[in-house]
Amino acid sequence: MTAPVRMAIIGAGLVSDFHHVPGIRIDQRSKLTAICDPNEELLNRRKTEWGDALYTTSYEEIAQSPDVDAVIIATPNFTHLPITKACLEGGKHVMCEKPLGVTAAEAWEMFHLADRLKLKHMTAFTYRFAPSMIYLRHLLKSGGLGEPRHFRSQRFLDWPETSWGWRQYKKLAGAGDLYDMTIHRIDFAQDLLGPIQSVCGAVKTFVPRDKTADGKSCEPSDVDDWSAMIGRFACGAVGVWEGSTLMKGHHNKGVGYEWAEINGSEGSAAYLLNEPHHIMLGKHGGSMEKVDVPAQYLKPAGSPRSTTDGLPTTLFRYDLVYEFVSSILEDRPAMPGFDHGAHAQTVADAVLASSAEGKWIDVPKVS
Repeated sequence: MTAPVRMAIIGAGLVSDFHHVPGIRIDQRSKLTAICDPNEELLNRRKTEWGDALYTTSYEEIAQSPDVDAVIIATPNFTHLPITKACLEGGKHVMCEKPLGVTAAEAWEMFHLADRLKLKHMTAFTYRFAPSMIYLRHLLKSGGLGEPRHFRSQRFLDWPETSWGWRQYKKLAGAGDLYDMTIHRIDFAQDLLGPIQSVCGAVKTFVPRDKTADGKSCEPSDVDDWSAMIGRFACGAVGVWEGSTLMKGHHNKGVGYEWAEINGSEGSAAYLLNEPHHIMLGKHGGSMEKVDVPAQYLKPAGSPRSTTDGLPTTLFRYDLVYEFVSSILEDRPAMPGFDHGAHAQTVADAVLASSAEGKWIDVPKVS
């Protein structure tokens, strides 16, 4: 395939407006040719904001359009599987927001279909592209931290305690904080240290979320707003994760708080989401100190985005589109693929099982 890659967006909400459309706009190898959303009022607004393209409420029309090469899906979790299947069967390459499905089984179904049809597939694990995470990976893989022993992750948000809409129901979302936020940290932990073999986890629902923001009653939430897990990696390392949307004082202009740390036999390094151009680094006998991420790790080689013109916490998110388009034009697997999303969701489902059964759970081996 040659540029430009003709891109469609299915799901014209905030995520697409914040991440994906700007990513397409700055990459001259891609062109936004179609937008789909069931909300006609939103579609009409996007016509003014996003410009000329095919606008439709039918994802089937996108899937069958001869003017679309690739699709980005940013819709509610329960719609990912049917939309992805339709687009893959229509010959489109697909990037899908996480989690891929409402169960790991759905995620694996998406992967196996894309793999069988030999189409590019990508899970939108945004934080893989944070400069500090890229540099942390380099430090670990190059041996700069010695033998990895321990991973630690905290992801805290200070969200309102009113309704999450579809996100607060298992049948539509699959899970709450675990699927929405902690799954990112499961993914990059496995990217850094390899597969997680077993978990001991817990989830909790503290807030019923039985009121909307304007005070109307709604069905109470049945998903977690706090999740935690301990994991054992196949490489011999161990890890701990905690995430919650109820951590008061951790709003930070909507970014929240995140700390992800690797402890090795020679040193430790930590990634901070709110400062993605810096990393905390310390060696044996010393102290953790903030250091700049070297210039070559601030973005992927060739990425057209700026490293200075905008908020550091926003800029790296545009590299999702750059990676997806690159995989199509270079005819190589996109990273992270649907298989990475399915592996992370398999671990998350093991956490749910562990919480329900009150015991350690071996993570199923799925190929």
